Amino acid sequence: MKKMNKFFALGLTVAMTMTLLTACGGKTTEEAATEPAAEEQTVETAETEETAEAEVLPGGGSNIIYVITPSHSNPFFKTEADTAEAKAKELGYEVKVSSHDDDATKQMELFESAIADKAAAIICDNAGADATVEAVKKAAEAGIPTFLIDREINEEGIAISQIVANNDQGARAIAEKWVEAMGEEGKYAELLGKESDTNAQVRSNAFHAVIDEYEGLECVATQTANWDQTQGYEKTETILQSNPEITGIICGNDTMAVGAAEACAAAGRTDIKIIGVDGSDEAAALIKEGKMVGTALQQCALIAEMAVEQADAYLKNGTTGLEEKQLVDCIAITAENVENLKTFVYTE
Repeated sequence: MKKMNKFFALGLTVAMTMTLLTACGGKTTEEAATEPAAEEQTVETAETEETAEAEVLPGGGSNIIYVITPSHSNPFFKTEADTAEAKAKELGYEVKVSSHDDDATKQMELFESAIADKAAAIICDNAGADATVEAVKKAAEAGIPTFLIDREINEEGIAISQIVANNDQGARAIAEKWVEAMGEEGKYAELLGKESDTNAQVRSNAFHAVIDEYEGLECVATQTANWDQTQGYEKTETILQSNPEITGIICGNDTMAVGAAEACAAAGRTDIKIIGVDGSDEAAALIKEGKMVGTALQQCALIAEMAVEQADAYLKNGTTGLEEKQLVDCIAITAENVENLKTFVYTE
């Protein structure tokens, strides 16, 4: 009888212990067996942290920074390339400068060359908002970070930085100066940039956001001149023949505006009010001569320097400390402040 009482007491003790474990959130043997051991959880956590660290692109392994832009025959892009090259060399990098000539296929070849060279980073003013996505992804897969300047691409999360001029703000600012010069009335024409370039449509929309508020202003001709001076001249020549009544021309960039001004001068039309966007020395000279109303300065030298500095910070620290998309405001340049502009740099 005493032995049975001992067994009964032992069973009661076990039952009470199980009840207490359950009430306090304890686990049964079967439940505990289904969960990973503390050691296994620690390993999994470490692996997760390693994966997070691997997401930082380390660069290809060399000390080379590639600078890829459109044609250097355009002073805007030459300034970008020269400024980026100088800053990168100042920071101790070897630099390779190339032009894709707004050809997406050539741009991909240049990215592949950068990958083969195990480039540390790529600075690029790209050849198309959609066409460039694949090239940037390919560089990222090779561990090479890309820093985009001047033009955005239509995808986020694959380039480390996209640093562009605030085209909307700049085009609106110079459009207001143009409306004032036009006396808020008259017929005008527009020269558009390359259709594949996001900036072309952004600037046009911004121009019209201001101009269309004035009933006395009417756009009678629109032509695409692809950012090109020769096309700007030829398209303006044709427009003047078809629409001799125009008294103004708005241009998506300074290169087209310079071509337009040359065509107007050749036709003896000194009355036509012309604006552009960029802030080139050529436009500045025409503003001083009274052959252009103004331009919106995109601070491309500043933007190029920012990109190289951010590439250097990223390679050294694994982060730029900044958002991917960054806007740099433009400055409206007219006869009143044109003396402060030289080689895309504005000084007070």
